[in-house]
Amino acid sequence: MSHIFPRHTAMRPPRATKGDGCYIVDETGKRYLDAGGAAVDCLGHSDEKVTKAIKDQLDRIAFAHTGFFTSDTAEALADRLAEHAPGDLDSVYLVSGGSEATEAAIKLARQYHLERGEGKRARIIARLQSYHGNTLGALSAGGNMWRREPFGPLLVEMSHIDPCYAYRGQKDGESLEDYGLRVANALEAEILKQGPETVAAFIAEPVVGATMGAVPAVPGYFKRIREICDKYGVLLILDEVMCGMGRTGYLYACEADDIAPDILCIAKGLGAGYQPIGAMLCTKEIYETIEKGTGFFQHGHTYIGHPTAAAAAGAVLSRLVDDGLVERCRSMGTRLEKALAERFGQNPHVGDLRGRGLFRGIELVADRETKEPFDPSLKINAAVKKAAFARGLMCYPMGGTIDGKRGDHILVAPPFIIEDAHIEEIVDKLDGAIKDALGAQGIAV
Repeated sequence: MSHIFPRHTAMRPPRATKGDGCYIVDETGKRYLDAGGAAVDCLGHSDEKVTKAIKDQLDRIAFAHTGFFTSDTAEALADRLAEHAPGDLDSVYLVSGGSEATEAAIKLARQYHLERGEGKRARIIARLQSYHGNTLGALSAGGNMWRREPFGPLLVEMSHIDPCYAYRGQKDGESLEDYGLRVANALEAEILKQGPETVAAFIAEPVVGATMGAVPAVPGYFKRIREICDKYGVLLILDEVMCGMGRTGYLYACEADDIAPDILCIAKGLGAGYQPIGAMLCTKEIYETIEKGTGFFQHGHTYIGHPTAAAAAGAVLSRLVDDGLVERCRSMGTRLEKALAERFGQNPHVGDLRGRGLFRGIELVADRETKEPFDPSLKINAAVKKAAFARGLMCYPMGGTIDGKRGDHILVAPPFIIEDAHIEEIVDKLDGAIKDALGAQGIAV
């Protein structure tokens, strides 16, 4: 009997015993191709440069609390993140993961306005079908209903507007640009409804990951969002925890939309799974407001700025930038996109193929022509995940794509080091898993 409290008490997962490039090996020797277990492992599972950086740091010092010390690795990592960051992002607050990054961003937005004498600004506006983490503040910002429901009484009140989700929201005869402006203008309407003097920030994912399956914004959407935020003095927080750090073919995902936020959150790909780490970046103006005010950001966790985690992330960042793996992600993403389109483009139960770089989504539907989703009771996404895993493929299927209850999608996010043979393996095993899952329900493909 295991004393581990698992994610699901009915699940007894195999034990991972070894990492080998794009694969995880279990205790029986079975190999699983990591095509997006959680969009973390951008370098695979056995990168020698990263593991060496960790070992070397452990020989020097493993941990020093930031209430007393900084470290060479934390300073160097912050320098490089700021060097490559878009816009005026200049200060880096290191944390231990994505939820912590979001919590830090929300609290910094509030304190920034408070120190400027705008104490009424406390409301956060986010989007439906978003996911920003599982801590209570991050969950409050998230717009996925099934994640929120059990904890509703504990959540902070925030506003949620419609996402930019062209496959479901674009009207007949409406251009992508017009659709983007229409849904972006919902932010202005919500700011005016709440009162501009009460709104602290708007938070969004440049490419929505877990809850919708690699949905990028349409052209012009985020430029209009930036304009609205500037007009009303609202901070723009971009959550790149899943889509950032090269995953979409850009080191920072917002580069594709040619904008820069006031606060940006990263995690997952920053540590690439080798150490738990995340970061919140903010503009020089926000930092100087705190510096010239109280000087004290009322936040913090024990392991922020962890020297060993920072050493790992520094090595990861070097691999991404210096070794050209961001560009490789973009080129291999084009090949994966083509392979998915060739295999699933005419599948009667694939409604949409989308994404950027090696961040790809497949939306499954009961009827391709009408876009009718499968009955949620069938739990198609869970069946696909189980069937894919049995075939030796890790992917990220989820349900509730449309409104938190209806809809099924599969997120595919393999390491940037994949080769053409891995793409072929992903497509073949995913095709088989979809057929297994639908066939079990008597649905022909």
